[in-house]
Amino acid sequence: SVTVKKDLFGMETWGKAVARVKGEIHADFLPVTSDRSGFIIDSGEYQEFLKVMEKIVGVIGKALGKEADRSEQRKSSRAVNEALQRIHSALARNPDLSPFGPVSYGEPGDGGGSAATRAPEPKRNDAGVAVGAGAEGTGTKAPPAKPKRKKRRHPLVKRVTPNAIVRRMRMGTESVSICLDFFGPTGPECFSEANVVYINRDHPLFQRESRKATAQTMYIARLVTQEISLMKETRSPRVAFSRQSQLLKDAFADE
Repeated sequence: SVTVKKDLFGMETWGKAVARVKGEIHADFLPVTSDRSGFIIDSGEYQEFLKVMEKIVGVIGKALGKEADRSEQRKSSRAVNEALQRIHSALARNPDLSPFGPVSYGEPGDGGGSAATRAPEPKRNDAGVAVGAGAEGTGTKAPPAKPKRKKRRHPLVKRVTPNAIVRRMRMGTESVSICLDFFGPTGPECFSEANVVYINRDHPLFQRESRKATAQTMYIARLVTQEISLMKETRSPRVAFSRQSQLLKDAFADE
């Protein structure tokens, strides 16, 4: 006869994650009890078996943890992207509330663009051959050198952990960065330095609001509009919060 016993080896404390663990172990070297209903746990064979299983459980735990982290990263990234799109639209509707200058309509980060223009027809000589501007007569002129455009510099983001989520968006004349990082459960909920807004993923409110995607998007939008409003108005908190309320209302006006 064969002795079969189900055991989670301590994984029963993992919550819902343990439901993803399945498998079987063939351990015919373990001594069984006289009624063959279980194993003799005091035996040396079983104790050595437990040591091996502890290592295997540790490997499983790390694998599940990495997968959960990737899932959380994707979920938080989607929430940040949606929140920024909504805030960008709200600032475009309310240019007077933007501390970065007028924000153009369109996708966040777009340079605005301009209408397409038709290139002028090239001039032709008597033989019907196209000639460039300034090529009439005997001499030709080299096209003037284009002035070099200054490279836009993004605000410096100070990451605390390698898993920080950083998103940048062009708002008016400025580049704004949003950084979701881990600052500890007792750390600030959010704060800003120059044009960088930091949001604490360890904060109890972030943890609670992250359970649902819509709530997480609203939560991130609330914190970002709060910091943007404070960038615009620092003398009167009431005015700043009033502006934040207006931005939030317009950010979610389609719901």
